[in-house]
Amino acid sequence: MGARSDLSNCAGQKWGTEKLMLRSGGLMLALLVTAAAPWPSATGAQEAYPTRTVKIVIPSAAGSTTDTLARIVADHLTHRWGKPAIVENIPGGAMNIGASNVARSAPDGYTLLIAPPSPLSFNHLLYRDPGFDPRGFVPIALLAKIPNVLAVRNTLAVDTLKELIDYAKANPGKLSYASQGVGSTAHLSAAQLEAQAGIKMVHVPYRGAQPALTDVVAGHVDLFFDTLATSVPLYREGKLKLLGVADARRANVAPELPTLSEAGLPGFRSITWFGLVGPSGMSARLAEKINHDTVEILTSNDVADTLRRLSLEPCITSPTDTARFFAEETALWSQVIKEAGIEPQ
Repeated sequence: MGARSDLSNCAGQKWGTEKLMLRSGGLMLALLVTAAAPWPSATGAQEAYPTRTVKIVIPSAAGSTTDTLARIVADHLTHRWGKPAIVENIPGGAMNIGASNVARSAPDGYTLLIAPPSPLSFNHLLYRDPGFDPRGFVPIALLAKIPNVLAVRNTLAVDTLKELIDYAKANPGKLSYASQGVGSTAHLSAAQLEAQAGIKMVHVPYRGAQPALTDVVAGHVDLFFDTLATSVPLYREGKLKLLGVADARRANVAPELPTLSEAGLPGFRSITWFGLVGPSGMSARLAEKINHDTVEILTSNDVADTLRRLSLEPCITSPTDTARFFAEETALWSQVIKEAGIEPQ
């Protein structure tokens, strides 16, 4: 799949001045990043930000991991800024509705988007008209990540990734995998598994992660790429088998689980991450200002501890790092989508 940025530790990066031009899967990102500072207005005066309420759009329903993370960040931004940062849920359309709402907003920093991978890295590859240009966002920061894990039903007679692959090769088309729908991270992760392992499985799409996971636990579907946060408790209760973590390093919450790379799929990565972006046209200085304030929040012990209790790992990155990572994710999933033969809807 090629080399990718290692976010396994989500390490902080230094801020500086550089111009980054990235071309990946037809996606061009151009970002001039400068040191965090107030920015001049048309009159030359330095403007304050924010001076009023900042709206943070979440393209999913209340109660989702994205929503929970956004509310933690918004609450701390409110205290830091002295102005309200409010969360507005705009779900629907495979997250395209909420994303397009932000893409059409004024680039003044008062409408932002916090989203998982799909609208920020691959929805434009799955939908002919997602309602927004994928270049229509200014990357601000990666907030957090959570690795995905390969979960299988307890009654499946495999205990390791190798045994799963051997079973799939001996029984082509017999294994089934659940997902949250066509083009979801779980779908694309399973497609990546098929391509890398040289196997074929049956896709069973659901309308959400919870019903998908429920049917795997019940034994109606064989496997599911789920997040650690929801799978590990079921694994501890003996209701699921977990064959490996789809990240560069083992998970602290379940260190006994190998990475899928260790288990036999070199370089296999599938993480759910959460990015903060603004509309096209937002100034680099404003993006850096918001990034700086967000980083200050994420590096505080109380916020970092809160996120880790949710199995989320804080990711401290500059706008440049964020842009680079989005481009790499687009390249990865573009290749997976092409190899899986998934046609845009």
